[in-house]
Amino acid sequence: MAESDTAADSLERKLATILSADVAAYSRLMAEDEERTLQTFRAHKEVFEKLVQLHRGRVFNTAGDAILAEFGSAVEAVRCATEIQAALRTRNDQLPSERQVNFRIGVNLGDVIVQGRGFAWRRRQCRGAFAGGGRAGRYLRFRQRVRPGPK
Repeated sequence: MAESDTAADSLERKLATILSADVAAYSRLMAEDEERTLQTFRAHKEVFEKLVQLHRGRVFNTAGDAILAEFGSAVEAVRCATEIQAALRTRNDQLPSERQVNFRIGVNLGDVIVQGRGFAWRRRQCRGAFAGGGRAGRYLRFRQRVRPGPK
């Protein structure tokens, strides 16, 4: 048996639904007003994390404006994404349009390699990206980009 076959056999894999999110125009927002952007982002992130927990998911990684969460159910991940967009739209409606912090969210169901409490996966796998309140449940298609629905 080749050495690469042995390494591949020792990897633990599992099927997971991954919700990936980041902030649209984050660099511009930070360049214009770092303090207000961070304040709004942190408040939005609290809502985001509570909704992930409510839908039996867990945030397993964050970096800057990016958030990754795992769900045992694709349905719960899509429901969570939809509720996040609705909750954050309500919060953003209280801000001037140029200061709104809008999350782009993608949902992917696929095989991942388990590494501690996180996963090895390719971000480009996340094809179900929708921003600003897209109707994810109706439009989510595996490996197909989801476009935002009407508000």
